[in-house]
Amino acid sequence: MTDLMNRPQPDCPADCPGTEERGVDRHEPGTGERLNRLRAAVLGANDGIVSTAAVVVGVAGATSDQTTIAMSGLAAVIGGAVSMALGEYVSVSSQRDSERAMGLAEEMQVNPWSAAIASFLSFLLGAALPFATALLAPASWRIAAIFVLTLVALALTGALSAKLGEAPVARSVTRIVVGGTMALAATFAIGSLFGANVG
Repeated sequence: MTDLMNRPQPDCPADCPGTEERGVDRHEPGTGERLNRLRAAVLGANDGIVSTAAVVVGVAGATSDQTTIAMSGLAAVIGGAVSMALGEYVSVSSQRDSERAMGLAEEMQVNPWSAAIASFLSFLLGAALPFATALLAPASWRIAAIFVLTLVALALTGALSAKLGEAPVARSVTRIVVGGTMALAATFAIGSLFGANVG
């Protein structure tokens, strides 16, 4: 009888006997993979916004030369996107290895390539806002514009992240906005000091 209870039952509903003991995952196939891509995309966008904005603000604090700012920002965008994608690939590959070791079905396992691509593309999208602002805003209010637009974008991604993780929105937004402000202020201060010393 026990053997019959534990035998695979394709048509068995989610609450049939023995599913909990066998450790059956009741999520829809691919749910973990979709959530994994979404997580990678949100993190990639946040990182793209903050890191690119910090670079262009720091360089703008040191010089008003448009070419220098543009080249520094472009390097930050490309290097950051590749680095973010590589980090996601390595991290998710380790997670998939663990899932395989636990015997999780192939369709339930996460995909490191999809996480890496989602992270790469979302980083580019996030980085596009501060990069474009640095290139297009008049020099007289370039830094202020980067600060404002960056913090607004971070507030939006922070709220989205909190919703996805079912966490308090206000706390998540406050945390990411404060962190972003500190990053921008620090790089601008260093850039300004460097520019003043060079000048």
